[in-house]
Amino acid sequence: MGELVVGVDVGTGSARAGVLDRRGTLLGRAETPIDMNQPQTNHREHDSEQIWAAVSAAVRGALTAAGAAPSDIAGISFDATCSLVVRDREGRPLSVSTSGEGRWDTIVWLDHRALAEAEECTATGHRVLDYIGGVMSPEMETPKLMWLKRHLPQCWEAAGYFFDLADFLSWKASGSLARSQCTLTCKWTYLGHEGPGWQQDFFERVGIADMTQRGRLPDTASPVGADLGPLTAEAAEALGLTTACRVGAGLIDAHAGALGVLGAHAADRAAIDRHLALIAGTSSCVMALSAEPRPTQGVWGPYYGAVLPDCWLNEGGQSATGALLDHIIRWHGAGGAPDGAMHRAIAERVMELRRKEGLDLAGRLHVLPDFHGNRSPLADPHAVGVISGLTLDSSFDSLCRLYWRMAVGIALGVRHILEALNARGYGIDTLHVTGGHLKNPLLMELYADAAGCKVIEPAAEDAVLLGSGMVAATAAGFYPSLVAAAGGMQQGGRERRPNPAARPRFDRDYAVFLKMHEQRRELDDLGGC
Repeated sequence: MGELVVGVDVGTGSARAGVLDRRGTLLGRAETPIDMNQPQTNHREHDSEQIWAAVSAAVRGALTAAGAAPSDIAGISFDATCSLVVRDREGRPLSVSTSGEGRWDTIVWLDHRALAEAEECTATGHRVLDYIGGVMSPEMETPKLMWLKRHLPQCWEAAGYFFDLADFLSWKASGSLARSQCTLTCKWTYLGHEGPGWQQDFFERVGIADMTQRGRLPDTASPVGADLGPLTAEAAEALGLTTACRVGAGLIDAHAGALGVLGAHAADRAAIDRHLALIAGTSSCVMALSAEPRPTQGVWGPYYGAVLPDCWLNEGGQSATGALLDHIIRWHGAGGAPDGAMHRAIAERVMELRRKEGLDLAGRLHVLPDFHGNRSPLADPHAVGVISGLTLDSSFDSLCRLYWRMAVGIALGVRHILEALNARGYGIDTLHVTGGHLKNPLLMELYADAAGCKVIEPAAEDAVLLGSGMVAATAAGFYPSLVAAAGGMQQGGRERRPNPAARPRFDRDYAVFLKMHEQRRELDDLGGC
């Protein structure tokens, strides 16, 4: 048997693969871009065949980068965004696009076409809502399926398979129709702690009573890391691997990141509720684990077994963070392309300005960063962003000041979620951060100072691929359980503590932040919104 595993991570814009050894060391990785279609406002679509081709290219590239042979790989696992893949009865792509173009068979996770359907789900008051924070999100699969049945009935009638993207990839790899407990519990209203897990009366009330049968969804979800069998010959050829490679039941991408950064604490159930995973890139996801369920209004969950067995997960998030900073750069007259060079130039100038003005830099600028709704803790997809304190200044420095205060608003949004979780019994004092925000020195400073938490930057080069690698190692039999794999492959991290001198400034900012939420509601009421 080989001594290495492959973790695959499919994000919004690319597919990445990494080769890891038994200790979790990343030996090589590669990345391939994927397309996204936007036929109209709030609609975003992928081509699942292109995604599979991108995954195959990334795996082959990672093997080359690692200097590994196909026979060296004993296991593979996939994590992906919680996008919805639809196939016909023969397993062929089925268009979910209003354009009718056949290749677009996947509704992207951030697609908000099903806002009305999500509100209908919430209005049912069904008890499944108790396990998703009380409010259905348009980013979950149930409202998207409702939308398909209503607006593209020909798609619904022809459908033969419904997949979360991670489960689609494991099906392409192994032929198994198993679905991960992570995907079903977090995005399909499957209750992993009950039997039966599917609540048929809920689907009847929202008009998709035949969903599980039509989509060939199993009665029972598979635990994360379960061995789904070997690669098929066709998949092995596409990926550049062998049919001796085992396929593990995967996760949603952010959940793989949570496993990668919280793995060191997997065996310590008594203290795991002090740690929060912050997976931060285009959007941000926060994940907290506990030994018992802790329902929190406006925070998804509690989900049973969605990351670790016998653990409950609460999941919050911000729908646009890195994307919001990109947007501000494009929007401002002194901005331009939001590439790495531009972000670095802005961060460097902010540091220069702060050496002169300190933490009071642009102190009258205040931001509510809800430009794509508020996922947590308000669970309001209709929420809008607010900027208070603008002037006629259109210089590069004014962009830098706005960028800085936008970053402050993003960090205060994390604090808002933390306070909601801690009010329900968590004792979170440590943030484990992974994702693209690690490259942004302003955000990393603010996560410690504005949120008031110790911040751990993972030593692992890529915590999401590490989490997926832990799943692959479990399926390959390297470890007796996912908890053992998480402990054996964790990489530790570097610690950053909050600056006590910054606390008064950010406490004032937070008070303004909360007041702005109140005032936004008042303005919406006055405007009849």
